[in-house]
Amino acid sequence: MTARVLERFLPNEDATTLFGEDIAVALRPGDVLALKGDLGAGKTTLARSIVRALAGDPDMDVPSPTFTLVQSYDARIPVHHFDLYRLGDPEELEELGLSEAAEGGVALVEWPERAGVALQDAIRLELHDEGEGRLAVIGGPEDAMLRLERSFVIRDFLNRAGELRAHRAFLLGDASLRAYETVTTRLGARRILMNAPERRDEPLLACGRPYSRVAHLAQSVAASVAMANAIRARGFSAYEVYAQDLETGLLLTEHLGETPFLSAEGEPVAERYVEAARLLAALHRDEWPMQMPVDAHLVHELPPYDREALGVEVSLLTDWYMPFMAGRPASEDERRGYAERWDRLFARLEQVEQNLVLRDFHSPNLIWRAEREGFERLGLIDLQDAVRGPAAYDVASLALDARVTMPEALEQAVVEAYCAARAEQGRFDREAFDEAYAICATQRNSKLLGTFVRLEQRDHKPFYIKHLPRIRAYLRRAMRHPALDELRHFYEEAGFLGGDKE
Repeated sequence: MTARVLERFLPNEDATTLFGEDIAVALRPGDVLALKGDLGAGKTTLARSIVRALAGDPDMDVPSPTFTLVQSYDARIPVHHFDLYRLGDPEELEELGLSEAAEGGVALVEWPERAGVALQDAIRLELHDEGEGRLAVIGGPEDAMLRLERSFVIRDFLNRAGELRAHRAFLLGDASLRAYETVTTRLGARRILMNAPERRDEPLLACGRPYSRVAHLAQSVAASVAMANAIRARGFSAYEVYAQDLETGLLLTEHLGETPFLSAEGEPVAERYVEAARLLAALHRDEWPMQMPVDAHLVHELPPYDREALGVEVSLLTDWYMPFMAGRPASEDERRGYAERWDRLFARLEQVEQNLVLRDFHSPNLIWRAEREGFERLGLIDLQDAVRGPAAYDVASLALDARVTMPEALEQAVVEAYCAARAEQGRFDREAFDEAYAICATQRNSKLLGTFVRLEQRDHKPFYIKHLPRIRAYLRRAMRHPALDELRHFYEEAGFLGGDKE
């Protein structure tokens, strides 16, 4: 098999700086980048750009480590800049701590040829003179090359969108395949880059389809475009889409603001949650269409939050959470009894009001904009997985926010704000809503128990496990409703609810 090689032409120093940003957003802990080139080829300029991009500081002082041999920096990923020009022997690498530096961070190595064979598995980047500029030639491990190739595709997308010389910075990666960047245009405007390639090569469930299709998760960024446009058209503050490439899964969108929904201390703010509940009621005032245009040639179908989708989500509890808690897989009898109880509850949900469900309507996906008025104070993001389902679902998602501890009084304030606003709109069945709320809250938090364990065990994202005690506490609250009696007994016998204290 021919090794993958990428080439990028760098006409000047500004292009080299942007190239460093393109590399920085693609790097992961454990990467070693070997920078090779003659004296004056631009290795230090490139390394300096990468360090500054990882640190999020374009003015950071990044001196050449020619005499110190290594300089280390605190950054999004700890980064260590090595210059081996004065290295006397490859064995001295151990004294420099190169292998330790690369374990939890990124190592940038100039003059890697002085290391002998020690860097044979590194990402290799060579700079060659070409005309008035430089040609960068990159090779390395397949995983790293795929990341770098994707990053260069993003740069080309920005250029096609007219954002030449735009600066890029990693923003976040969420619990899915998506990643986000902050883009600063040459005029200083800030944008959001959504990087969400189409879902492919997913493992199949017993039904012969992948989890994402059974659960009706968005398969491409087309859903994001359709939902954002539809919500904006109704006067709510979703992001404007400035440029899109549906085939590659890239969007350049409005930056809705910097202020998170939670307080500066990471605590819930009652005023904001109550306003979000009223916004939900406004969203549910009217029916939403099942078809929403993406562009002149494509329509997005709003999928149903049907029994199969709800069921595959709660199956995450028996697939992942139960083995995590019990130390053994769930038996067939346990799986069958669990599914039968849920099936009866889903039948009850089919009888209640159905409307737009954004599915993850909680603090990470809400931006607070205090300088605006009314519902414009709430910026809405992460819209792509919207479905048509029980109207109570998003109320439960907000009132029992998975990422922050919601006091029971605040939960009730959120519910009451929503119900009062719906009652003002006209006919509203509060008793039916209360039952649907309890079932939706139980479904969502059961799903989250399994999801967070799966993220830790399968996807190696351990920071989600800390939320489990909160989710169990939410389940205990939701299951007080008599509609959940049968399922609650099942959970208690299986030890799913634990003994956590709120």
